[in-house]
Amino acid sequence: MSNHLARSQSLYLRKHADNPIAWYPWGDEALDKARAENKPIFLSIGYSSCHWCTVMEHEAFSDTVIADYMNDRFVSIKVDREERPDLDSIYMQAVQIMGESGGWPLNLFLAPDDLVPFYGGTYFPIEPRYGRPGFLRVLQSIREIYYERNQDIQDYKDQIVRNLHQVNKLTPVPIISDEVLANGIAKCAEVVTNRDYGTCFPMIPYANFLLRASRFESGESILKNKAQQRGLDLALGGIFDHVAGGWHRYTVDHTWTVPHFEKMLYDNGLIMEYLANLWLSGLQEPAIARACDLTSTWLQREMLAEEGCFYASQDADSEGREGKFWVWSFAELKKIFSTTELDLLIQEFTISVNGNFEETNVLQRKKRGEFSPEIEASLTKLFRLRYGEFSRPTDAFPVARSQDDIREIDWEGRVPPVTDTKAITAWNAMMISGLATAYRAFLKPIYKQLAVDAAKFILENQWIEGRLQRINYEGETAVAAQSEDYALLIKALLDLHQAIPEAADFYLQQAIAIQAEFDRDFWDKMSGGYFNTTSESSQHLLLRERNYQDNATPSANGIAIANLVRFASLTEKLEYLDRAELALKRFGHVIANSPVACPSLLVAFDWFRNHTLVRTNLSQYNYLNSQYLPSVMLRIDQHFDQDLPNSEAISIICQGFACLEPATSQEMCDRQLLRSTTRVR
Repeated sequence: MSNHLARSQSLYLRKHADNPIAWYPWGDEALDKARAENKPIFLSIGYSSCHWCTVMEHEAFSDTVIADYMNDRFVSIKVDREERPDLDSIYMQAVQIMGESGGWPLNLFLAPDDLVPFYGGTYFPIEPRYGRPGFLRVLQSIREIYYERNQDIQDYKDQIVRNLHQVNKLTPVPIISDEVLANGIAKCAEVVTNRDYGTCFPMIPYANFLLRASRFESGESILKNKAQQRGLDLALGGIFDHVAGGWHRYTVDHTWTVPHFEKMLYDNGLIMEYLANLWLSGLQEPAIARACDLTSTWLQREMLAEEGCFYASQDADSEGREGKFWVWSFAELKKIFSTTELDLLIQEFTISVNGNFEETNVLQRKKRGEFSPEIEASLTKLFRLRYGEFSRPTDAFPVARSQDDIREIDWEGRVPPVTDTKAITAWNAMMISGLATAYRAFLKPIYKQLAVDAAKFILENQWIEGRLQRINYEGETAVAAQSEDYALLIKALLDLHQAIPEAADFYLQQAIAIQAEFDRDFWDKMSGGYFNTTSESSQHLLLRERNYQDNATPSANGIAIANLVRFASLTEKLEYLDRAELALKRFGHVIANSPVACPSLLVAFDWFRNHTLVRTNLSQYNYLNSQYLPSVMLRIDQHFDQDLPNSEAISIICQGFACLEPATSQEMCDRQLLRSTTRVR
């Protein structure tokens, strides 16, 4: 019998609809029930492509003994973190305050009266293992503590709340020292440096900051080398799907070989933008171009809705095994390739008899450069083995929206993972920015078309009567947008403004209108900075948070402040710059004392101190747009040539709101740009 999640639009929630646990979605019905019956709340947060969320759903959440115990003594609530990042952020902080490491599934026990957690963790096995207690024993202990040690729980909750408010307390500074930029560069460089142990995440906000900071180097390019190495790891490593495109979430080893196989749209958008910027900065490595090209075919084939938006993610598991869709046994390779073909593949990729992942092979490139026609032909053979004998890279591949689809469709090739087909505004925006930057780098019309279509979808379907929506479930909007949706969409529109000069006015006006809505509903009028949610959407939240920390994705405030500076450059309206300065001062202590937490705020500070506008004509615009120019905005002046007394001028460079002498040669323009964009080091 289905529980209260059966009619949910969220794939993650529906995955739990047939659990024997009487799950509720987050909302008044569940919270009122817990208060009326004085039962502790079990809150479980995760997402559809999360491997350990799936494991716990199959184990503890499907066990009838555990379910009977929970249904009698707790009110159980499931939350899709991709729908409610605001809830996830607050409760993740609470678990970390408790001394636990963060991650998903995120499981907490809340007091029903005030929703403050008093115990939490991540994955709980059904039986004791991995140094973790069995889940039933955890439930029994929580039940006993809740009713027999009420005062202890209240004291502990008070401590959690105090710490939450302390963590989120932001004392403004009167001025931000220019030295924070150099300090931040040094600290963030340590994050990007490869380690000799542990997992490897893309960490794009950090790598992006290092790449833009490399322009300050006058001698050996240490920062640029680090930034380039991160790009090569992403283009050559097993984290990339060399057969069919798209990046997995991270690798479980330090050599970038064996991935955790889920594919997230946000990772792919951020990585594509980063690699395109590396290309623009001079690292014109064929493997980078191939990775971007192959990823665009993956988007068209597996992640693109008919309406033009992109789906959210693909699971790591296929047929109950992690990675099965993507890996190759040596026996399988030996069967389909000749000895000569296999020898050539072994020269290019990490392939062995024993494999590198559970007796199978994850393909990782051994060297840079272009592939030979023979290698590309072999990879095409692998592609067809996976997707079907007559498949082509951009052919739409049937989408498995659920396990029911998996069972009902007669797959020609391998059985694919489930795809979460919801469209998330923030994640689509990151992909739009990636495609817009890739279009500048490679001038491939398909990159432009995919970006334009996705932006059109959001503007026409997710922006309704002056309110942006976060989620679209196959034509139906859901969940009010949060600050990251606004900030990243505005950034994407500004990126399109730069990439497509013929449509620049349209994208700028759309961005300005959405920024006005963002300012109206999210700006902290008392202190500066942007709240995660509107006041109306903050019901039941322990606090109204202002996100400033980067993780796999950039922080909303970091992106938002950079956007304000970009607006100021393009429109020459000081109110945008004033707002950016006020917000930076609000986060000043964080920037100075915890730079590793906030590389996107450091990027915003770099924009603020070094922002440069180039006014020019179309031909010079196209030349400059093919370069990597962080902290620069380009603007075509329609009557540029007629308005200047010097007919030889090719651009006017304005640092802040003071313009330099018109540049009359490319050498002069380049020299002025370098000086202007490195005013503060």
